[in-house]
Amino acid sequence: MKFFTATLLLSGVLAYYVYLPLPNTICEPWKLMILDAVFRSFMHVGNLAHDLGLGHPIRIINYMMLKVEVIGPQSSQTVQVTDTFFAGVPVRVFEPATPVEQQHHLRRAVVYFHGGGWALLSGRMRSYDLLCRNMVEEMDAVIVSVDYSLAPDAHFPQQYFDALNASTFFLSPEVLAQYSVDPERVAISGDSAGGNLAAAVVQQMVSENKTSTKFKLQALIYPVLQALDFNTPSYQQNGDTPILYRPMMARFWLEYLNASPSLVPLLLANNHTALDLARLPQAVRARVDWTRLVSPDFQKEYRRVSPARGSAGVLEELPALLDARAAPLLAEEEVLRAAPPTYIMTCEHDVLRDDGLMYARRLEDAGVAVTRDHYEDGFHACMVFSFWPAKFSVGTRSMWNYIRWLNKHL
Repeated sequence: MKFFTATLLLSGVLAYYVYLPLPNTICEPWKLMILDAVFRSFMHVGNLAHDLGLGHPIRIINYMMLKVEVIGPQSSQTVQVTDTFFAGVPVRVFEPATPVEQQHHLRRAVVYFHGGGWALLSGRMRSYDLLCRNMVEEMDAVIVSVDYSLAPDAHFPQQYFDALNASTFFLSPEVLAQYSVDPERVAISGDSAGGNLAAAVVQQMVSENKTSTKFKLQALIYPVLQALDFNTPSYQQNGDTPILYRPMMARFWLEYLNASPSLVPLLLANNHTALDLARLPQAVRARVDWTRLVSPDFQKEYRRVSPARGSAGVLEELPALLDARAAPLLAEEEVLRAAPPTYIMTCEHDVLRDDGLMYARRLEDAGVAVTRDHYEDGFHACMVFSFWPAKFSVGTRSMWNYIRWLNKHL
């Protein structure tokens, strides 16, 4: 009887911890609840370890995740995998195992940046490793997965410079020739924070015009592109939807910019962009004006949050909030005009949905060809959850649609 009672109580506690009220349109909600419970457990352990003086919580969380998920450079009959360095930045290179001389043509290539809020994960994780292998096999392409520096050991602009330096190194004629890559058929891509880095690298390269080889395409997967408005419709709608919660995204931004987590409430209230702050010009505000840049279908009943009075000190302490290298959505139109054809994936149940939608609109207004790929049942990071055991149907669909787009246009 005692065992039965204990089991019942434990089951109740576990169910309470796992259960979350989710929209009925989200893909496989119970599976997502379990996945989110695992992530929250990592977060709780990291915070507890920090409270015990064992280290920074994000460093501890990342250690646990990478311990479980990172795999070595395992080649197969179809894919050759090598870990190396580009301009001092660790990368994992995936190549078709068949020698290029047997095919009598140069190959295509994609430079890829993983997600994780500039603080977590790795391109050597099982999910990214399998994604890159699928890209190689489907496209007969060379895939470069970049392991840029992470917070809290590195902060902006280090991650950005890692991404830029690794990309510039790969685009050099000597390195492209080494990997038998066609310089006219190279794309740049990334998901979440990796999408941020990909967009920022493209903008810098078209602005500086220092490399003879240019990216033919950019493909951005639910990218994070701005930190001026944490009350877009998607932030309001999905603030409590796994796996990326609204306060968590604000915390990632502060970690990236090397600022105190105590600023999270100010960011969430949009106090850093209040109407009385003269440092924020109207031209910059217009670049994140979702009432103009996002379709009414996504705006729904949500209202803009614009406090009359705010905290000027936030922008003074964090000038990078207005730096397009950190927030590519803020780029000048002339920079956007030079961007290559772009693919942008967004998910309905994602706080970052409107970042992608606003960027797509700004690129289109600048005359750039944009392919929008939106998933009504999608959630943040779903594309990398297309492999067992965390396999979601929307993850599989979105991954193959993404690869097919690259295959067709690259």
